[in-house]
Amino acid sequence: MNIPFVDLSAIHKPLTEEFVAVFHRVLERSCFVLGPEVQEFEAAFAKYVGVEHCVTSSNGTTALQLALGALNIGPGDEVITVPNTFIATAEAVSAVGAKPVFVDVDPVSYNMDPAKVEAAITPRTRALLPVHLYGQTADLDALAEIARKHGLFLIEDACQAHGSEYRGRKAGSVGIAGCFSFYPGKNLGALGEGGAITTNDAALAQKMRMLRDHGSLRKYEHAVPGFNYRMEGMQGGFLRVKLPHLDGWNQQRREIASIYCARFANTGVVAPKEMAYGKHIYHLYVVQVENRETVQKELGAAGVATGLHYPVPLHLQQAYKELGYAEGSFPVSEKLAKRILSLPMYPGMSADAAEYVAAKVVECSELQLAAAAR
Repeated sequence: MNIPFVDLSAIHKPLTEEFVAVFHRVLERSCFVLGPEVQEFEAAFAKYVGVEHCVTSSNGTTALQLALGALNIGPGDEVITVPNTFIATAEAVSAVGAKPVFVDVDPVSYNMDPAKVEAAITPRTRALLPVHLYGQTADLDALAEIARKHGLFLIEDACQAHGSEYRGRKAGSVGIAGCFSFYPGKNLGALGEGGAITTNDAALAQKMRMLRDHGSLRKYEHAVPGFNYRMEGMQGGFLRVKLPHLDGWNQQRREIASIYCARFANTGVVAPKEMAYGKHIYHLYVVQVENRETVQKELGAAGVATGLHYPVPLHLQQAYKELGYAEGSFPVSEKLAKRILSLPMYPGMSADAAEYVAAKVVECSELQLAAAAR
């Protein structure tokens, strides 16, 4: 049996006629950038998240950058985030001229550890930027309290958390802003690139709309130097087609995850844990195993495709060498980076496929544990 890491065709094929209709509408209107398709998606996604405003952008990285820039975070400022994430989180901080400051993560949730945050706060700290990694939110009440205590902005990197919940509230609705990526492989993915910021702050939303469109709210009138971070009309339409299916797709992910979790109980495979405060939507299903490289190779030979998210923490990347961190600075993130393995996870994946993957993971893992014990 050959199991792909993700199968986007299983999601897209039933929606082909609706995608074609979007293409014809945009072609007829010639609204290829922003326009009514994007506006309709913004309204629908704001309602879905449970906020007043949604501002789309060209991708998830620019969404993060727009949120930071609109909050006047820039040179001389610091933003606290985590090292076990995709580089886009820190990249956006760097792009506005601020300095990313890393704190370690909780060993169970893999998200920002609130107990580590206050020690990293300095007079230059302006914001907390937790990442809702793999589809589960950080502990937002604890982080929000720290932010209030120190007068900081709480910005949610929800790029992997479309539909995830924290105490009944959708990811992206708790902080002053929530940032999303619609990269094709996300739980809600475009047929290309796309991003969005959600907020209840009308002035912030207005400023982000201006910044994404060359600092302009009226054509050829520019209040500030801005950017070209606009969403294409086609992508807005495609996302609007897919949004009503998101909760159903997330439920399918949770059903696959339940099979995995049941099969990994009482084995050497460390399964992800859904925290009591929220709802995990399993953008990625990430386990911990011993001798990860060998397990991954053996799974590949058995027809099981896997991924690594992420094998090198940001503080050990060449790009952030100048920050002065060294190996040992964030032991939890570093330990996870050596042990994590992402398993196949996508809507439309059959129960038989999940059972096969789980069986092979346990088999390969136990062989490595037995070898280590000899």
